[in-house]
Amino acid sequence: MSNSSSITQFLLLAFADRRELQLLHFCLFLGIYLAALLGNGLIITTIACDHHLHTPMYFFLLNLSLLDLGSISTIVPKSMANSLWDTRAISYLGCAAQLFLFVFFISAEYFLLTIMAYDRYVAICRPLHYGTLLGSRACVHMAAAAWGTGFLNSVLHTANTFSLPLCQGIVLDQFFCEIPQILKLSCSHSYLREVGLIMVSSCLFFACFVFIVVSYVQIFRAVLRIPSEQGRHKAFSTCLPHLAVVSLFLSTGMFAHLKPPSISSPSLDLVVSVLYSVVPPAVNPLIYSMRNQELKDALRKMMTGSFSEATKGLFSSAQCS
Repeated sequence: MSNSSSITQFLLLAFADRRELQLLHFCLFLGIYLAALLGNGLIITTIACDHHLHTPMYFFLLNLSLLDLGSISTIVPKSMANSLWDTRAISYLGCAAQLFLFVFFISAEYFLLTIMAYDRYVAICRPLHYGTLLGSRACVHMAAAAWGTGFLNSVLHTANTFSLPLCQGIVLDQFFCEIPQILKLSCSHSYLREVGLIMVSSCLFFACFVFIVVSYVQIFRAVLRIPSEQGRHKAFSTCLPHLAVVSLFLSTGMFAHLKPPSISSPSLDLVVSVLYSVVPPAVNPLIYSMRNQELKDALRKMMTGSFSEATKGLFSSAQCS
């Protein structure tokens, strides 16, 4: 038995006890992490370098990629390092920092996805007012609001969670520091404060989800009235991936934090946490780039230009030699 004042570290969930499986987990997470870095990095670079993509939709997509990079970089490298070095430990301060950053990035991302739904609604249902409602200043303010709200939400949850007295050990049944797992270590009814805060946050997230659903109902009604089949296809291709990402993100996240203890198990918690914390940052770039012709063309143009510049450089060096 211990209390929070004497805790110096936590023990995270190990994916496997056998060395071969630990190395397999390391390689799997390394592949996912590199894919997320590459995909999100290409999207950020392409949007930043191509002035044709300096529009509200791509501005929000750039912010989404930044948040994806932040969220996956907060939890995956530590899990990889633990598997590689055959350890489960994370320091008390490291756990608090990981929880703060992860909740910050995840919360801000969800609020940003809500803003992206509004962007698509205005673009399709009120195109004549698009420039007025989503000017550059309005976009910056909305993105800042998403980041700021995520920061505030993270401060409240982190401060509330780590102010609880912990006396149920130091073992967390998760591969990263997650609020429900830390609450299991609490030895007083004070944890109900954090449960109440989670409920309030969940209601806010659900309200955002209702807003997203209502927006897309209006979008789909407008799209079905488009006479051109090509126009309908373009609209659906940009909206459906976004709706799929939001649905996966919200359903798994809320299930992880609101499921009753009677159906909780380490394997189920592990699968659900991977679905909402690791999969979206790696899959989002693929979904948004493969379904967006403008982004693919800009990426192809950037890659071709970089290759041409490199070829010219090598040719010039050869001539000088």
